[in-house]
Amino acid sequence: MAARMRGGCLVIVGGAEDRKNGKDILRRFVDLLPRAEAPLYVLTAATQEPEAAWRTYKNAFADLGVQRCEPLHIASRAEANDEALAARVLESAGVFMTGGDQKRLLSRLGGSLLCDAMRKAYAQRAACIGGTSAGASAISAYMLDPGPLQGHPERDDTSLRAGLGFLLDVVIDQHFSERQRLGRLLGAVAHNPKLIGIGIDEDTALIVQRGCGIEVIGEGAITLIDGRDMSSSFLQASDREVAQLSDVRLHVLPAGVQCLADQDPGTHDGSSRPVSPRVLELVRQLCCTENADENYLTTADAE
Repeated sequence: MAARMRGGCLVIVGGAEDRKNGKDILRRFVDLLPRAEAPLYVLTAATQEPEAAWRTYKNAFADLGVQRCEPLHIASRAEANDEALAARVLESAGVFMTGGDQKRLLSRLGGSLLCDAMRKAYAQRAACIGGTSAGASAISAYMLDPGPLQGHPERDDTSLRAGLGFLLDVVIDQHFSERQRLGRLLGAVAHNPKLIGIGIDEDTALIVQRGCGIEVIGEGAITLIDGRDMSSSFLQASDREVAQLSDVRLHVLPAGVQCLADQDPGTHDGSSRPVSPRVLELVRQLCCTENADENYLTTADAE
């Protein structure tokens, strides 16, 4: 990926990333941190075992040379609205959100001063925001409400909730291939076809460099679902009935793919495969500097 420009980075991990051996995804996250002297925070609000999660990432980041790594054990909304804490996070190099339960994470963090500080650090101060598993699902403005796993897109009670708002008009699912979540993500896009559906495999990360481009790293792939031209029977289907979907575009980008937002369709720099014009349109939307407006306020409108 070319040199960073105009803003921060998102490192969105599909879960089960390597934390003990080569640590390639965490190593890339550390490389993207903008200021070595500023602290990196590990946010454990999604998990029921914050101390265990903190020890795991503390050791991993120490092995990768991070000198200042501190825990963010947010157990309540009052803690997430602490002005002094939000001010410290605004000056940080980045925040990494652990896995767990995305609903727990949003109930503690959504719409808080801490959430606002993280968005401003990303949009204004080039901070790097990472999230794995539940932390990945929460990064976008829309978040899947975990429901029963279905093999096909069904009309059911699975719904979209408000997320943290680092990416607008996006919905993210993780552990994607391993847990066969294509049907669930297709259902989410059928529910709102303007959304880009992003499925991320385990030990795989999508890196979004604001104003610059994307990169896929790790051991698997990411799946992009584009429903802008979709027609479906989603609204007419009965509960638990498989919906008919037509003209859905699906793109699979394996690890190693890089794409700059300003490159011409079909071209590449020799280090990656060329991407199609439709994929390039999605990349430009993901990297747009207006995507993840620092003034975005998490509301219940997505529910």
